Amino acid sequence: MITIRPLVLLFAFYFSLNAWCQPPPKSGPSASQPAPGAFVDVEAGKLYYEECGTGPDAVILIHDGIAHSAIWDDVWGTFCKRFHTIRYDRRGYGRTPASTTWYTETEDLATLLRNRKVSRAILVGSSHGGELSIDFTLQYPPMVRQLVLVGAVVSGLPYTDHFLNRGMSNSQPFEKNDVPGGLANWAKDKYLLAPGHDAAKKRLLDLLTANPQDMTHPDYARPTQPALHRLKEIRVPTLILVGDADIPDVHAHAGAIEAGIPGSRRVVVTDAGHLMYLEKPEEFSRVVIAFIDSSGPQILLISKVLQ
Repeated sequence: MITIRPLVLLFAFYFSLNAWCQPPPKSGPSASQPAPGAFVDVEAGKLYYEECGTGPDAVILIHDGIAHSAIWDDVWGTFCKRFHTIRYDRRGYGRTPASTTWYTETEDLATLLRNRKVSRAILVGSSHGGELSIDFTLQYPPMVRQLVLVGAVVSGLPYTDHFLNRGMSNSQPFEKNDVPGGLANWAKDKYLLAPGHDAAKKRLLDLLTANPQDMTHPDYARPTQPALHRLKEIRVPTLILVGDADIPDVHAHAGAIEAGIPGSRRVVVTDAGHLMYLEKPEEFSRVVIAFIDSSGPQILLISKVLQ
């Protein structure tokens, strides 16, 4: 029987307010493929990470709450050619074991950076990975050079009934231990991937099917303080990307983040959903790399910017 964490499944791709009382899963991460990366010890656990490239700029790719770090596969090679690039599986995702006791996500990231001798990084965070990036920047401002927030949310801003009901509907099969049904619901969700991106939907379903623990593991991340009212403290160049097909809550969060972080720039990408790097990897890479190179808000747009 697979352990289900209902709260995380409801809101999996935006935040990790966790199923605190769930037992650990009975099966570990999938090991069907040889691991090209390594592990780093963190508080009461370990993190799996992969590293590539060289250069003075370190780019950290932080995955969303749906799938593990392989979600970046289509852009990984491009970033590796330009930067010292690191991606890692957060606890319970991919090859990283689920936590069985309390831990702090920002401390996990700080430990990873120190272990890899990264003193200052460019954080590229998707969805909850963006929320984590915001929290990390507030806690460790000297360690962050730039922020790229992709479909990100910020703690302290509530969610609508539409958002909550959508999560409940997609996750209903999990309540009956129908894991394939739940994974299929999320993979075909119209907000995660825009209509017409069938290859990206298949890719997402394949990732989840090979790694069902991504959406069924328990979690013990310690709650963080709301960051909404502290956004003004962030003083690094920040790019906010959001797909036009993403759920309205994410657009509201993107607007709040833009209003809160001085000098930040929000770009709405047409024909894209929550996981735009699965839908438009080449365009996504061009925009993010142009922003990194500019060290400011002057960027090459993927497509029409909706003001």
